[in-house]
Amino acid sequence: MNEIFSLAGIVGVLIVGTVSPGPSFVMVARTAVGAGRGNGLAAAVGMGIGGVVFAVAALVGLQAVLVSVPALYVAFKIGGGIYLLYLGVLIWRGAKQPLTAQAAPGEGGSGPLRSLLLGLGTQLSNPKAAIVYASVFAAFLPNGAALAVGIAITALVFVIETVWYGLVAVMLSAAQPRRTYLRFKAWIDRAAGGVMAALGLKLASSAHSL
Repeated sequence: MNEIFSLAGIVGVLIVGTVSPGPSFVMVARTAVGAGRGNGLAAAVGMGIGGVVFAVAALVGLQAVLVSVPALYVAFKIGGGIYLLYLGVLIWRGAKQPLTAQAAPGEGGSGPLRSLLLGLGTQLSNPKAAIVYASVFAAFLPNGAALAVGIAITALVFVIETVWYGLVAVMLSAAQPRRTYLRFKAWIDRAAGGVMAALGLKLASSAHSL
């Protein structure tokens, strides 16, 4: 029974954290509205896989390693920040490029596999998530929790991340949002690129405070 309450608490906190706006939301939203529902859903799956990676890492003790070796955590944060900054610059530079002129799905430019990897990379760009997961698990998991509980938590993380971003992809790939995006593509892409770059700079610059 205690483990059920623990899982419920973890689920509640993770849902709140997942739906909070951030680089993952920006990336899935832009992918869905710009490249279609299939690519948006693929990006959502990438987010789910990234969440699983962090959950497993937290369960096996990566958090302790990052805390005990500050230089490694700093390196992860700087690398993640640079990656987000790179994505932001790419989006900004392509703002004026017509959607029809961009690579079509399946041609190595914006296919589902690339969207999945893009979602995965965006999710993994912030190592702070590993600390968050570890903190949540430490707060709610009872000592000596069974292996089955860890497996259940990992599955729940994947479901929460994928379902939320899947909903974002479905809603924003509908006809009206897509028409709006096509009409204001340059402005929307510049805003998305600017937000992504700003988040990258913030992540990288926060490394010095550790």
